[in-house]
Amino acid sequence: MFRGSMVALVTPFRDGGIDEKGIDDLVAFQIAAGTDGLIMCGTTGEAAALDADEHRRVVARAVAKAAGRVPVVAGTGTNSTRKTVTLSRNALAEGADGLLVVTPYYVRPTQAGLIGHFQAILEVSEKPIILYNVPSRTGVNLEPETVARLSESERVVAVKEASGSLTQACEIIRLCGERIDVLSGDDHMLIPHMAVGAQGIISVTANVVPDRIKALVDKAIDGEFVGARKDFYRLMPLNRALFLETNPIPVKTALAMMGKIGEAFRLPLCPMSEGLCGELQSVLKDFDLL
Repeated sequence: MFRGSMVALVTPFRDGGIDEKGIDDLVAFQIAAGTDGLIMCGTTGEAAALDADEHRRVVARAVAKAAGRVPVVAGTGTNSTRKTVTLSRNALAEGADGLLVVTPYYVRPTQAGLIGHFQAILEVSEKPIILYNVPSRTGVNLEPETVARLSESERVVAVKEASGSLTQACEIIRLCGERIDVLSGDDHMLIPHMAVGAQGIISVTANVVPDRIKALVDKAIDGEFVGARKDFYRLMPLNRALFLETNPIPVKTALAMMGKIGEAFRLPLCPMSEGLCGELQSVLKDFDLL
């Protein structure tokens, strides 16, 4: 259901608030490039910096601009199950086509707690859910056996796997079969993940080169791994540059350099350091993005 080249879209800010025209422009840019789906208010979308009303407005704006041309998935996961339920209800009310739900961060729940958390979201969502596993940020790993148990629900359709472990992705695919799609959650793991059976990516790099990520993913889905590998290695310097500092600082800086958005962050995120900013600019020039 949610496959191919999906983008973890940034949230543009202006004058201390949400830049709604910026959202419109980014959505239009992605759709024109052939992106298969939009992920709003995820990690790259600075969801933790949004209040509940802003979160709802970002989702609503993306849904309105996409106008059914591509699915819009709302990131609604927090470290509170009750808050996650509220954000999920709000996003669904605004027309989101699905939910991306990260494992609760900081509190480090057990696997039983994770199952309870996701089941609480399933109780209020009639739309499909993508599980999101990124233990380097959350402090907890969503184990393959837990994914397999959750995948027994027909509304759990995919997992964004960002553990950095290819073995874990393989184990999820082995245990779940075709019940659930694995989506790469790391741009630098895209080809390894797809080589073992992942069905696409939720990409940061697609913010700046959506057409190139789309072409790479399509080749891999079609089994054209020789060409896909070549594209992957060509993109490696850009992938690296977009993670020189904590995501989404570099990718928002890149989009600002490209004239797509204003350069605006919310604390505790801050502008990119001058030296690394120069390195990023050099890479963008090498890719003819400036």
